[in-house]
Amino acid sequence: MNLIESYAAYDDKILKDVEFASAEVHETEFNDCTFKGCDLHETEFVACRFNDCEFIDCNLNMITIKDCSFREVTFQDSKLVGINWLAADWPKLVSNSPINFQDCQLDYSTFIGLALKKIKLKGCSLKDIEFSDADLSEADFRDSVLTSSRFNNTNLSKARFDGATDYKIDITRNRVNKTKFSLPEAYSLLHSIEEIVLVDA
Repeated sequence: MNLIESYAAYDDKILKDVEFASAEVHETEFNDCTFKGCDLHETEFVACRFNDCEFIDCNLNMITIKDCSFREVTFQDSKLVGINWLAADWPKLVSNSPINFQDCQLDYSTFIGLALKKIKLKGCSLKDIEFSDADLSEADFRDSVLTSSRFNNTNLSKARFDGATDYKIDITRNRVNKTKFSLPEAYSLLHSIEEIVLVDA
């Protein structure tokens, strides 16, 4: 019998050390649930709802989230590599991001065109991620590593990159109004300004 059933509802549950990899879950609703130490990698979630849920130390690599909805969901110390976040069912109007991440690994994922204002991506590994055309205004990237991640026509107004490393942001192709950066990483922003020539001292 499956530990997580399709067409079910889980309310105020703690799911601990659940091993449910490469499975399928359809149209299940999770309300106020906490997932701890669960292995759900490559599981297909279809039209599921996650409301006020928390994932702690979970393996969610390569999961699919087709038509899933998220509201006030946090991920901490978890692996979320290779996820297409575009596949989820996102609200049309939202003042704050419905998902947030702390000390997570999200490499090789895509957030193209998503409106995730005030999203927290703090202390995360964000390597080779596509953020083009997304609204990430007031986002928190502090202390994250952004190797090879791409920003193009991205709204980064009032976002925080202090302590973040290895980012390459063309300030002529992205909105960076009142965006916070810290030295020495902020020097990389100068490479996008053609009128400035950088030379060794």
